[in-house]
Amino acid sequence: MSYQNILVPVDGSDISLSAVKNAAQIAQAFGGQLTLISLVTEDPFSEADFYYPSPIMKEYFVQAYANAEKALKQAQAIASENGITANTQIVKGNVSEEGIIETAEKLKIDLIVMGSHGRKGFQKFLLGSFAQDVLKGTKLPVLIVKE
Repeated sequence: MSYQNILVPVDGSDISLSAVKNAAQIAQAFGGQLTLISLVTEDPFSEADFYYPSPIMKEYFVQAYANAEKALKQAQAIASENGITANTQIVKGNVSEEGIIETAEKLKIDLIVMGSHGRKGFQKFLLGSFAQDVLKGTKLPVLIVKE
């Protein structure tokens, strides 16, 4: 199978940047293209009757976008170091597996490459496994990078 359209969700962590490096190498080998995304939650209270936007919440969202842009620039540099020009996109919505899967389907992705923090035991129970949720939610091939 040839992977022409590869998607990598990036959160700025070392493991997500490692996934970018692996995905860039795959894209290089197959002559494919790489799309890097960062998920940012839109204002979760915007439709609540009791909610009044505050400067603190506004600053939170400004900072979230800045963090996403920074992570994508780091990831784009890693792709470039590996010979690939990557497209980047900030995906607005809930930070969830659905955001990744919907974006992958919309962009007609052949392969999702993502890092996994490898949480175990109680920590996995509390925080869940984002990578595992993506695996369960899609029929697309998913490559999990662990280091």
